Amino acid sequence: MEIEVYNIQGQKTDKKVTLSDTIFGIEPNSQAIYMATRQYMNNRRSGNHSTKERNAIVGSTVKIKRQKGTGTARAGSIKSPLFRGGGRIFGPSPRDYSFRLNKKLKRLARRSALSAKVKDGELMVLEDFKMDQPKTKEFANILKSLSLQETKTLLIVTDLEHNMMLSSRNIPGVKVRRADSLNTYELLDNKKVLVMEGSLKVIEEQLVK
Repeated sequence: MEIEVYNIQGQKTDKKVTLSDTIFGIEPNSQAIYMATRQYMNNRRSGNHSTKERNAIVGSTVKIKRQKGTGTARAGSIKSPLFRGGGRIFGPSPRDYSFRLNKKLKRLARRSALSAKVKDGELMVLEDFKMDQPKTKEFANILKSLSLQETKTLLIVTDLEHNMMLSSRNIPGVKVRRADSLNTYELLDNKKVLVMEGSLKVIEEQLVK
């Protein structure tokens, strides 16, 4: 599969690159995408929600009333969940929501996400470029020339340079990621995926195994 290469002025160049069909041309596997996305979101959860059960409530254990002859049920402690201020029954406690997936499934999910982007026309290949100095305005002008100033965009680079990171971090809706640290969630969460020409080789090395 061949795709045209654009420059940072938003113009088509005379170059074309060949995308691997095993990465960018497969039928997207929705189950793999779902599992990889769910793992990413679960791994981000802090899991620190907590409530106090009756053993964690500070209070007296003295019987609050005589146990018989009142015409009501017996009450053993003010810490009972039946009373206001008492413990909670089966409340949430700190836990780890993360889980593991095998590498083949995660690679399949990323290949599926990239193939879906190509199929929908939401992936663009850019000529390699560098930022000589950290200039947010200059980076914003590049996005404007590509008509992406109001589009949620993911830029995939070979190496995340310091100037590139500083130039892009204050622009809302823009993320810059290295080609060897892609994840399925971010590929799908962004409307447009810009891939630097040099990072295609890194993506192939990561996903063709």
